[in-house]
Amino acid sequence: MALTTRRRALTTLGAALAGAVALPAGTALASEGGRGPRPLWRAHAHNDYEHPRPLLDALDHRFGSVEADIYLVEGQLLVAHDPEDLDPSRTLESLYLAPLAARVRAHHGRVYRRDRRALQLLVDIKTEGAATYLELDRQLRRYGHLFTSYAHGRVLPGAVTAVVSGDRAARAPMEAQRTRRAFYDGRLADLGTSAPASFVPLISDNWTLNFTWQGVGAFPDAERRRLRSIVGTAHARGQRVRFWATPDIAGPARDAVWTELVAAGVDHLNTDDLAGLEAFLDAHRDA
Repeated sequence: MALTTRRRALTTLGAALAGAVALPAGTALASEGGRGPRPLWRAHAHNDYEHPRPLLDALDHRFGSVEADIYLVEGQLLVAHDPEDLDPSRTLESLYLAPLAARVRAHHGRVYRRDRRALQLLVDIKTEGAATYLELDRQLRRYGHLFTSYAHGRVLPGAVTAVVSGDRAARAPMEAQRTRRAFYDGRLADLGTSAPASFVPLISDNWTLNFTWQGVGAFPDAERRRLRSIVGTAHARGQRVRFWATPDIAGPARDAVWTELVAAGVDHLNTDDLAGLEAFLDAHRDA
């Protein structure tokens, strides 16, 4: 509870400072020079919007994936973790879509100037999924040039790939579309089913519901085999793997879990600690 309160305080302070100096959307461009360390595509900013500078802090730390929770409120997509934190000024468009568009425009079609791979924008729906997705789809179409799209059986790469998570009612309207600018975040139950990677490119699940190990002591052999089987099955189908609820307090236990995830080929490591994961991946020469 104390950590959450501190995060909210930092977010409020960051927003206040940003408002005081009236930073334009183009500020997103300042986080990367012409040369520098390569992006960390494995790094996923969990609850990215709780940092003082949503999106921008993650880009400064070279993250390859960011997460935004959204609520549909009177036709607007507002970004927050809990309903009591909703603020009409903190929209998906103002915090993510417009800054990303400005950055990609300045970088000639890329989020990171020296790498063509797509940034993942994981959108976690907190209100009823079908209605919220339809509004999300409308907004993504306004930025159609920015996003990886699916059209009549083909995936067309873009600078940003939107993946829809959260309320599962979003799945039906997405599956019904012949063209879309978002993809679906599957669960382990989707692994090995008929759902193709062109619809479910990402398999995510709760670590604590599938593994007992929390980084203390040896990783049980059976659990290590299960983890590697999950990753192998997903990769064989062109899907990526992410777990949430992994240990995220700095120390040996977190490092031990991250080390096993990297060794198994897990594609995204969840964290609220941007600098901590950046340092870990740099030390492991990971991308």
